[in-house]
Amino acid sequence: MTIGALLVSRLVAMVGNVLTAVGCLGLLLGAAGVIHMEAFAIGISSGIRVIGSVAIAGCLLSAIGYGVIEFLE
Repeated sequence: MTIGALLVSRLVAMVGNVLTAVGCLGLLLGAAGVIHMEAFAIGISSGIRVIGSVAIAGCLLSAIGYGVIEFLE
């Protein structure tokens, strides 16, 4: 059971790292004017909030994944 949980937690951590990198890159490109952030607007949320939410979700997934890895090892 712990080997499966360890693999899943490593996958969660890696997905979190990728989401964090994509979100931060999106914020940097949007701030530089390379991409139009309003294209990512959903409802009343501005595009910068949506892109920032991707980065925050990635940070949370990374923290959960690495926390479980540390607990299991």
